[in-house]
Amino acid sequence: MTELTLKTSPTTARRKPPLEQNSLGFEALPSACRVVVAMSGGVDSSVTAALLKTQGYDVVGITLQLYDHGAALQKKGACCAGQDIHDATRVAQALDIPHYVLDYESRFRQSVMEEFADSYLAGQTPIPCVRCNQSVKFEGLLGMARDLGATCMATGHYVRRVIGAHGPELHRGVDETRDQSYFLFTTTREQLSFLRFPLGDLAKSQTRDIASRLGLSIAEKPDSQDICFVPQGHYASVIERLRPGAKEPGPIVHVDGRVLGRHDGIIHYTVGQRRGLGVAVGDPLFVVALAAAERKVIVGPREALLTRRLHLKEVNWIGEGLFADQGAAGRSLHVKVRSTHAPAPARLLVGPHGPQVEFETPEEGVSPGQACVFYEGLGETRVLGGGWISGTTGMLNG
Repeated sequence: MTELTLKTSPTTARRKPPLEQNSLGFEALPSACRVVVAMSGGVDSSVTAALLKTQGYDVVGITLQLYDHGAALQKKGACCAGQDIHDATRVAQALDIPHYVLDYESRFRQSVMEEFADSYLAGQTPIPCVRCNQSVKFEGLLGMARDLGATCMATGHYVRRVIGAHGPELHRGVDETRDQSYFLFTTTREQLSFLRFPLGDLAKSQTRDIASRLGLSIAEKPDSQDICFVPQGHYASVIERLRPGAKEPGPIVHVDGRVLGRHDGIIHYTVGQRRGLGVAVGDPLFVVALAAAERKVIVGPREALLTRRLHLKEVNWIGEGLFADQGAAGRSLHVKVRSTHAPAPARLLVGPHGPQVEFETPEEGVSPGQACVFYEGLGETRVLGGGWISGTTGMLNG
């Protein structure tokens, strides 16, 4: 028997050149990459899905129903319920992509709404949008995306994923007025390796222009306002519904110890509040602390709002190395203690008394329950992580 050998010329034997990276960073044709897009029914997530579809990716849309359809229809500017689910479905149909709606109502109530109410009763100022991203949207959606065989998951957040010397980094969005990095500080390294943020380099005006050019039905849809499950910003009514009897009265006390009046429940007050106190001493007064155990609303002059150091819990670190290795000597960085605040210079301290942040210049209106997010780099764009504020040390209390 004669053995046949397939001969190849030097040209045919040459290996094909590797594929260039596509827009999502994979060395593959877009059509070979399945991308699950978290679709809330708004402009940003709809444009994210549309952009990826037009680039040739295998796009699958997923929408979470987070609370009651009927109640949501009564509230404009919400997300993840009622009209928004309908809008997400319409966009998916127009793009000709598969679309799934998952009922996460029970998980959302337990992980976000219940904690929101308990935090207010404890005298804190919670940020339910961060908890929703952390324990509902990312945790649930990422698992579903992997089950669907996705190469990655994309969202419409205005943040950037940058490949650094040690792997993926989370950076602030180019549009400072829309940057959402503060709300994503709990993102883990593992999640960041799987996530993509196609709108991070765009301004919101550009996103709307794209929606109009593509003929999307939601191109002129207003942005979500306030907290999705809180109608017209009336926090107290939601808390009272979730925790009947929450409006327990108590004293309004000056920082010098004087009792100035009475209040109808600490759930009506937040640190930094000036209006609606119902008491006066001549000079302007601000809420400087809420002592939940004694049902006290503590007020004082503006300088009493100044915080020089804060204490953290549940820190998430996505910088290089381990968080514990940052050391008691501290690390210089910038921090944001409110989503609307500019990053402020500070020192991160990791020692026997737990994680702390010491401000270079005292910050005003820092409240337990809010987040402290760490930034580093030119222009303070890179997110190193962050933690939840558990306590503060002010200028007037040592």
